[in-house]
This record gives sequence, C-alpha cells and structure tokens, in this order.
Amino acid sequence: QVQLAESGGGLVQAGGSLRLSCAASGRTFSRYAMGWFRQAPGKEREFVSAISKSGDKTYHADSVKGRFTISRDNAKNLAYLQMDSLKPEDTAVYYCAARDATYTSGSYYYTAALQYGTWGQGTQVTVSS
Repeated sequence: QVQLAESGGGLVQAGGSLRLSCAASGRTFSRYAMGWFRQAPGKEREFVSAISKSGDKTYHADSVKGRFTISRDNAKNLAYLQMDSLKPEDTAVYYCAARDATYTSGSYYYTAALQYGTWGQGTQVTVSS
C-alpha cells in the first residue's frame, strides 16, 4: 500500500498560481488511481480532480474546471495539481488520495471520497483577496 505526502501549499494572492505535489512511497504507484480533494473550515470535504492510473483520463469539478489541471508522473511516483487563476473561495486544506486499481481493467477515475483508501496529511492553500 502506498503512503502519500502533499507539498506545495501556501499563501497566494487572488489570480495567482500554485502547484501541489503528492509524493507516493512504494513501487506500485502506477496501479493507483489518484484524486485531489479539499476541505474548507466548517465545510465538508469536496472533490476537486481525479486521474486514472495511467494518466490518460482526468476529471475536474465544475468549480475548478478550466483553472486546475491534474497530472501524474508514474516514473517519479508523483501526482500534481496545477492551480491557476486562484480565487479566495479556493482556500482550503488540499488532500491527495489513492485508490488501488490493480485489478481494475480499463482506465477509470473516481470522484467520491469513499472510493479512496489512502490519504495524505493535507497541505494548506490560502488565497487572499
């Protein structure tokens, strides 16, 4: 089973950009579908973006579509979330998550938190107005 560690969060002005990274331990990263979620104070955790284990399929929540891009580098055991045109409402703790897709034929992404079995500790993103 992989372990996940996010990095790249911080404080940025509205309209700015950040790139979050999710480093996975182990040698089976390419067997895992990955996702990014976020949780703002007083709110439930919400889906942001997802990517299939091979990286050929991605999906973004409507609230970030056109501004955020998810990607992965299986050779480096890394997943990324490029966040552009940031807004104050993007302020949250961002979590990466992994779903073991070893025995799943085909290429899928997953958008529900319950579909993921492994989570990172989170990284804070704060967007000032």
